[in-house]
Amino acid sequence: MAASHVLYNPPSLSKTFINHSLNQNPFPQNLILPLKATIKPRVLRVVHSQKIIANPSLHDSDTKTHFRHYFTKSEDGFLYCEGLKVHEIMDSVERTHFYLSSKPEITRNVEAYKDALECLRSIIGYAIKAVMKILEHLRQLGCGAVLVSGNEFSLALHAGFDPTRCIFNGNGKILDDLVLAAKEGVFVNIDSEFDLENIGIRTPKFGIRNEKLQWFLDAVKEHPNELKLVGAHCHLGSTITKVDIFRDAAIIMVNYIDQIQAQGFQVDYLNIGGGLGIDYQHSGAVLPTPRDLIDIHSIPANLIFYACGTFRSLIANICCLVNRVTGVKTNGSKNFIVIDGSMAELIHPNIYHIMFFIEVWGSGPPSFLNYHIELVSPAPADAEIAKFDVLGPVCESADFFGKDRQLPTPAKFHFAWYSCLVVHDAGAYCMSMASTYNLKMRPPEYWVSKIRHGETFEDHMRSFEGL
Repeated sequence: MAASHVLYNPPSLSKTFINHSLNQNPFPQNLILPLKATIKPRVLRVVHSQKIIANPSLHDSDTKTHFRHYFTKSEDGFLYCEGLKVHEIMDSVERTHFYLSSKPEITRNVEAYKDALECLRSIIGYAIKAVMKILEHLRQLGCGAVLVSGNEFSLALHAGFDPTRCIFNGNGKILDDLVLAAKEGVFVNIDSEFDLENIGIRTPKFGIRNEKLQWFLDAVKEHPNELKLVGAHCHLGSTITKVDIFRDAAIIMVNYIDQIQAQGFQVDYLNIGGGLGIDYQHSGAVLPTPRDLIDIHSIPANLIFYACGTFRSLIANICCLVNRVTGVKTNGSKNFIVIDGSMAELIHPNIYHIMFFIEVWGSGPPSFLNYHIELVSPAPADAEIAKFDVLGPVCESADFFGKDRQLPTPAKFHFAWYSCLVVHDAGAYCMSMASTYNLKMRPPEYWVSKIRHGETFEDHMRSFEGL
């Protein structure tokens, strides 16, 4: 069953919203719009949000290959990033392991969506889960921001995003964050009855139930000076590889918009909140492109399309985690490559492996959890090819990057392991979910030049100064 949301404004916030212009459309009649540095008047704009359950059994559409992978293995056997050998980059960084990203690839990914959206009034929304330099670059390329916390909004402001091109999502918004969003004119996506109550009045994790739609609409009608319902949003999830899912969602959402407009609301925005998948296995899989995604949407010309489920396909393939091999061992039945990176730096595959194994697939993880792993330099000609589990040094059985991977045995020189390997497509979530478990300090980030310092033990100890 589909689920639904709506929004409202609590008495404690009413003064914030009263007597502000709620009818002005902040978007001109064009595509990705230039950003303004000034802060807009205090406006609360609310977005009705609808949960759509994607049907994984829908048939494949006729699609083309998706975004390419920016790391390239040359005929000389070396892995390159933007024309530079990765193993040579490693010699100049502050320490291994580290995240390595491609700035030009970010630009190419955003341009792919811009080209696809050229006939629509639209915004490309990026979820704020990246380092400041990457956020600034995305903002310069014309992206809006998708937020789930007040701190993410503060970071978006520091990166220069226009608040009126930001949307505040999430199923557990707190009052202070809502106040901040209202003051700055951010879109607020209403996800539940209590969400609406927190903005003005008195399910599944995301979304409101269909049968509650009228309740939400009536609640908004009771507070015309405080609230303005301006759009509809559905939640499909990410890593979607079947464009028919988006087509079906668009049809459903346009129908909901018709119902909402029939009651006197002017709906200006539509958000199909699903993200295209990428080829995590580097298997040459045929996946939808941004053009395929946009071509299937039945979006009326009067609506502004907010493409905020795009962040994985914008950023996942531009980054990898570069690691140095610590050693190779065997327990007699399995072989292991141990590296200096760990689940503390890249926990995403471990979390999703467990979640999807238990809750969805039952028989094993889906292919998108199998991050592609490879050595950055050619193996010796006599290196044995074998199956390895790739492990980190953290004291947890879950500390692995891949299992049963066919890899050359890393080389050893003067009793020291000097081979390095990369875990590809680590741009989505991975650094933002890094931790200091086992007091492993979070790594630096580079896009050839450094864009974030690695944390140190001294940084950790400063947290306790003066206590």
